[in-house]
Amino acid sequence: MNDELQSMSHSLPASSSLIALNESFSQVRRQSVLLCAPLLVEDYVIQTMPDVSPPKWHLAHVSWFYETFILTPYLKYYRPFNPQFNELFNSYYQGIGKPFPRAQRGLLSRPSVAEVYSYIAYVDAQMNELIASLDSHRDNVRIRELILLGLNHEQQHQELLIADIKHIFGNNPLLPAYLNNKAPSAQNSTVALDWIKLTGNKIVIGHDGKGFCFDNESPCHNVLLNDFFLANRLVTNAEYLEFIDDGGYDKPLLWLSDGWSSVQKEGWKAPLYWQQVDKTWQCFTLEGLKPIEPDEPVCHISYFEADAYATWAGKRLPREAEWEYAAADQDLTLGNFLETGRFHPQPATPGNKFMQLGGDVWEWTQSAYSAYPGYRQLEGAIGEYNGKFMCNQWVLRGGSCATPAHHIRQTYRNFFYPHSRWQFMGLRLADDA
Repeated sequence: MNDELQSMSHSLPASSSLIALNESFSQVRRQSVLLCAPLLVEDYVIQTMPDVSPPKWHLAHVSWFYETFILTPYLKYYRPFNPQFNELFNSYYQGIGKPFPRAQRGLLSRPSVAEVYSYIAYVDAQMNELIASLDSHRDNVRIRELILLGLNHEQQHQELLIADIKHIFGNNPLLPAYLNNKAPSAQNSTVALDWIKLTGNKIVIGHDGKGFCFDNESPCHNVLLNDFFLANRLVTNAEYLEFIDDGGYDKPLLWLSDGWSSVQKEGWKAPLYWQQVDKTWQCFTLEGLKPIEPDEPVCHISYFEADAYATWAGKRLPREAEWEYAAADQDLTLGNFLETGRFHPQPATPGNKFMQLGGDVWEWTQSAYSAYPGYRQLEGAIGEYNGKFMCNQWVLRGGSCATPAHHIRQTYRNFFYPHSRWQFMGLRLADDA
């Protein structure tokens, strides 16, 4: 599977060529199916918590997105594959119907996995027909915009699919392996923690409108930064173990109030998927249970844990504008992303001034997820995509080992609730100069 994933590494179409658009559509669709290739049919229907969706649901939902927002309004004489799917696979778009309850997706034994794959084939065939006729369509430009949004939406679900499969397998007492990885792992090599000083200035952040972006990345706007320091690499397992060994999970003064409540309620003692076996720390990976590698980035921690660690270390988390400023001249696609086939963060390797800015783990920032100055939510149901979630969540930057490489960019804003841990989340420290 690794070779096939690497062969699909590509950027989404920047040109107006229908051939390029069709090729990108086919590649993204194949990649979703490929990620499910190691699954047994029984694996497709499991939901281990409300945040996790069954793999079958992911596959059907991304097809529903194309059907609902592109095929139904723009392909003449289009007939939905199954009208009942409009409710079953609607995620949260209240403006176009009543979505099936998120926490109950694991109760859907039907439609069968086979029928979902038939749905995929049906939608793909209709999309190919629409793409072939785009040049003569009166809504040509709008359809292209929606297809590009649909492809980026599907890439988001590819990342969610990997994280959800890991949670499904990680909650099985058998701790099954998702894959037998033949991709060579990076060798552990301790890279010293270094502090890079960046000079404060009035800077511009946000997407410049050239190429695709999600609506929450714009508009561009000015931000005034003071001088600050940013760590050259991510926090490692070994460093986080020092926090654990020093009683970090037992000291309420290190924690935000809601974070301490989560520690007490959930019984957190270590990152998600960590467990002690014969007094040795091990972690569950998509290759099964493995010993903790000290130089790998710590992963699967909440915002609360990241903030508590930073407080313990006498530092802080970076603000998202600081992170974007530091990443401005970096090629983020060179990191450890989905296409490596590892699905696990790797140790830092010497090279760039800032290492691991792209891939490995999403980096928690100190910034609340809110609208940029001048932001206006898009009209209609498509406006529900990002805007209505701008409350009580925190921004993460940089992508992870489960993010498609060309899906990420310096302005990309991911966001999760501060207690979330099942995504590939870690941290980089910052400090005031």
